[in-house]
Amino acid sequence: MRCKFCDKPAFIKLHYPKMYLCEEHFKEYFERKVKRTIERYKLLRPDERILVVVSGGKDSAVTAYILKKLGYNIECLHINLGIGEYSEKSESYAKKQCEALGVPLHIVRVRELLGKGIGEVKTRRAVCSYCGLTKRYIFNKFAHDNGFNAVATGHNLDDEASFIFANLMNWNTQYLAKQGPLLPGEGKFVKKVKPLYELTEREVVAYALANGIKYMVEECPYARGATTLEYKAILNEMEEKRPGTKINFVKGFLRKKKLFEAELQEVELKECRICGMPAQGKKCSFCNFWGLEKPLEFNGRITPP
Repeated sequence: MRCKFCDKPAFIKLHYPKMYLCEEHFKEYFERKVKRTIERYKLLRPDERILVVVSGGKDSAVTAYILKKLGYNIECLHINLGIGEYSEKSESYAKKQCEALGVPLHIVRVRELLGKGIGEVKTRRAVCSYCGLTKRYIFNKFAHDNGFNAVATGHNLDDEASFIFANLMNWNTQYLAKQGPLLPGEGKFVKKVKPLYELTEREVVAYALANGIKYMVEECPYARGATTLEYKAILNEMEEKRPGTKINFVKGFLRKKKLFEAELQEVELKECRICGMPAQGKKCSFCNFWGLEKPLEFNGRITPP
């Protein structure tokens, strides 16, 4: 098959919108879609300092690559979760990706910071749950302490559709009320943005391939059997039968999101007595979970560009 816009052989077949594109026209399509997402949802300004959280995987690597290409002022942060060989390999990929881009990479190691890696804590709480809590706290505090205006993550359309689906199935309305491509900053909470919000996982993989971006393929060992993967499989099956299901589902949610906003409780936030970050009680969720009695010092290493 040939590209829709030229006579070159097709590099990819897009299912929605349905068309064949050569490598160059696919790159243009992808980059134009990211630019449109940033503009439509007012995610970023040209003068902002942006911290891109990179895991070593495809989504965050592509996020860093394209924001740099679009001219944004970015630095990257890798959080080594202390999950044995998986984390060491993740860090190695993150380093190579940032070296290729010529951007600074900050590295924070959970085991060095907290004495234990993810998965080593004796708790009834699910590993993915406290891992998410830990990552969100670290990248927000790091961004706040170092004067960044925004934190960018690599969440794509598949991630967002499955998250919305999962929370609708369980009627987690407070989560749904906050879900979207932009979480505005407030106080010590730094603005969070998702530039790949309207791009599918398949398109992200193809863009990485087209640009020679090397990334880690292995999934986190604690992600196996996660219900989010089941929801993704259901949505993929629906997308195959009816192309456009995911994007229409997510856009429809954004149109109706205000229906869930009434569920948000106005909670007066205080300062955590340990770290000074926002908290509902005397201690924030992070300091409470990890049993901290003094604030963390981020002795994150930085690899120069």
